[in-house]
Amino acid sequence: MFSSVLIVDGGLAMGKAAERVLREVRKRGFYAYYVTEKEAREYVMGQKMLPFVGTVRGMIFVGGDGDEERFKDELLGENKVASFVSFYTFDRNKAEALLSTSEDGAKAYNSTFHKEKSAAVEGIAGQEVLLELLAFVEEVISEKTFSPEKYAAYLMQAIANEAPDGQALVALSGGVDSTVAAILVHRALPGRLKAVFVDHGLMRAGEGRAVVKTLREELGLDVMAVDAQDRFLQALKGVDDPEAKRKIIGEQFIRVFEEVAEGFYDVRYLVQGTILPDVVESAQGKRGVAVKSHHNVGGLPDMFNFSLLEPLRQLYKDDVRALGEWLGLPSALTHRQPFPGPGLGVRVLGEVTREKLEMLRRADAIVREEIERGSLASSLWQYFAVLLPARSVGTGAKGRSYGHTIAVRAVHSETGTSAEVARLPWEVLLSISERITGEVPGVGRVVYDITGKPPGTIEWE
Repeated sequence: MFSSVLIVDGGLAMGKAAERVLREVRKRGFYAYYVTEKEAREYVMGQKMLPFVGTVRGMIFVGGDGDEERFKDELLGENKVASFVSFYTFDRNKAEALLSTSEDGAKAYNSTFHKEKSAAVEGIAGQEVLLELLAFVEEVISEKTFSPEKYAAYLMQAIANEAPDGQALVALSGGVDSTVAAILVHRALPGRLKAVFVDHGLMRAGEGRAVVKTLREELGLDVMAVDAQDRFLQALKGVDDPEAKRKIIGEQFIRVFEEVAEGFYDVRYLVQGTILPDVVESAQGKRGVAVKSHHNVGGLPDMFNFSLLEPLRQLYKDDVRALGEWLGLPSALTHRQPFPGPGLGVRVLGEVTREKLEMLRRADAIVREEIERGSLASSLWQYFAVLLPARSVGTGAKGRSYGHTIAVRAVHSETGTSAEVARLPWEVLLSISERITGEVPGVGRVVYDITGKPPGTIEWE
């Protein structure tokens, strides 16, 4: 049996608190599953199935917007699906009211109610309450199942149950997320997976060929490579809004896969390497205001001909990397820096053209070369170049120039949901600037982005 605890995000910008509780539960070896209040309510009422959830042993309701009382009654009533329910709220009066009105339910269903005053879930008081909550989870759920080995075994069985028949396509990008998803499905559905790599023309320098070579030669996957560069660039022509670009790229991916599926028999599923930050930032369900539509979540079209298989949808990047290591993937792949699915399409700010893409590829290659030469890559979450829609006056041997601007971005992060600016050595930044302005025609200025997340996002679009 694979046991899980539902972490219910009550909304009102409580996502960070819910994330903190989720990660602390997982650190102790228990599987925590993130849901919105709406999803949890639908699950309790039998209106929604949660994929890859295991056996729900308990629920922890974090924060909220005043619905705790009604939610509590549903959980502790006839539709009870968990052996315990805990309310982790920041309103002391609300917590005490919940406790005073549910003593019978608490006794009958082993429910506990915790109160918290600190909205940041930090400080001595916040830590004490969190530790109390975690100790209770350890007491109720004795089986620790959140390890790469146990979770991989569970996922493969769950995948087989989710897709009992028919063929599946996997959308491979060469990154750790889609590759781990592909390996899991490949082992869960032997002989039923078709691996597809779509070159959308938005990759970094030399990346398309390198990705296909790695997937075929190092991982032994029979990968079908599809050249769709002209198609994507045509669809993006004249588009400068970042949300519109993400949605166009997401829809084009789906349409390419639908066309590929026509060449195979009985393809019913599309496997994606979607992870939890993709879902949260795309504001799926009641998760507050959307940050951006990730091409594989909020960027998908409303109608398409597949059922989605997303075995990593509840994981963070470090969880996926641990799974990849256990599955035997090369270290260079498991620790490859994250690269957005829309690729350079969201690093060329404004309209995307072939000329701008080539300019950015050359600048980005220099950024990566200099950071790797300085032995800094292993300490960074991401490092890359962005082409800004701004030109500025410069001067040189040929007199006045009016060139494009490249922004350099490098950050530290654990999960990608927040980030700190990397304090790169001055000599590395100078070398990057000198090389880009000297080696990339059309670029006249280089700037360094010193914005954290929040208030900024890691990507510019």
